[in-house]
Amino acid sequence: MIKIGVINVSDRASAGIYEDIPGKAVVETLNEYLVSEFETVYKVIPDEQDLISQTLIEMADVHGCCLVVTTGGTGPALRDVTPEATEAVCQKMMPGFGELMRTESLKYVPTAILSRQTAGIRNHTLILNLPGKPKAIRQCLDAVFPAIPYCIDLIEGPYLICNQDIMREFRPK
Repeated sequence: MIKIGVINVSDRASAGIYEDIPGKAVVETLNEYLVSEFETVYKVIPDEQDLISQTLIEMADVHGCCLVVTTGGTGPALRDVTPEATEAVCQKMMPGFGELMRTESLKYVPTAILSRQTAGIRNHTLILNLPGKPKAIRQCLDAVFPAIPYCIDLIEGPYLICNQDIMREFRPK
């Protein structure tokens, strides 16, 4: 079974102060994009770098997720440490993902330059950091997802098939 991890990094959502809308938005979007059956491994955790890193490692190494998508913790605030946690556990960083997400977000808000979204590879897992706002999550995923199935192919993960009416993956011939 294909496994995809979703982690909402949020002090307030993890404490139950408000509903976990960003993580649910990721799952909803992935269910629209993919026709491949997959199981979601899901967590809501506070903005603690060690805990974020530990959770990323667990999803990649223990659960065998081919893709782990985080939401939140990508801004400049003192507690925003998701990119640092991601960089600490990845063997390779994939800066093109963050560059494209920021470029896409700049079409909507000038503060997109404050975002530090990134992506990296841990063994056979692609880790993607998204912002925490549901609208921005969809905009960013729409921009980068066409490259994700092929990236997962290249790191020897499972073959993901998209719903061609919603999302067209790109695989060079």
